[in-house]
Amino acid sequence: QVNLVESGGGSVQPGGSLRLSCTASPRTFRTIAMGWFRQTPGKEEEFVAAVSDDGVDSYYADSVKGRFTISRGNAKNTVYLQMNDLRPEDTAVYLCSADPRGPYKYVESYDYRGQGTQVTVSS
Repeated sequence: QVNLVESGGGSVQPGGSLRLSCTASPRTFRTIAMGWFRQTPGKEEEFVAAVSDDGVDSYYADSVKGRFTISRGNAKNTVYLQMNDLRPEDTAVYLCSADPRGPYKYVESYDYRGQGTQVTVSS
């Protein structure tokens, strides 16, 4: 069993930046691929980004390419999502997910997910 804890959400003006963090525990768990999704009320959950277990491969939704960067931290099973040039449409609850058994962009591929962290982009 893996527990995921996200942090780093908040409120920012359009054009601003935020960095989300997600850490999986226990640290003894094997290294796993991790990803981010986002949820807005009334809309389907949307894939944002994912990174392979070795950090070599990363994947992004078209809507965030060039603005968001996913990376792995030095600590085992820690992942970051650097979000730049934020837009109002990026407002959502961002959920960390881990250990996909299928394609990274499908939420049902993932065995584990966190509680989410709110990101609000507004002037």
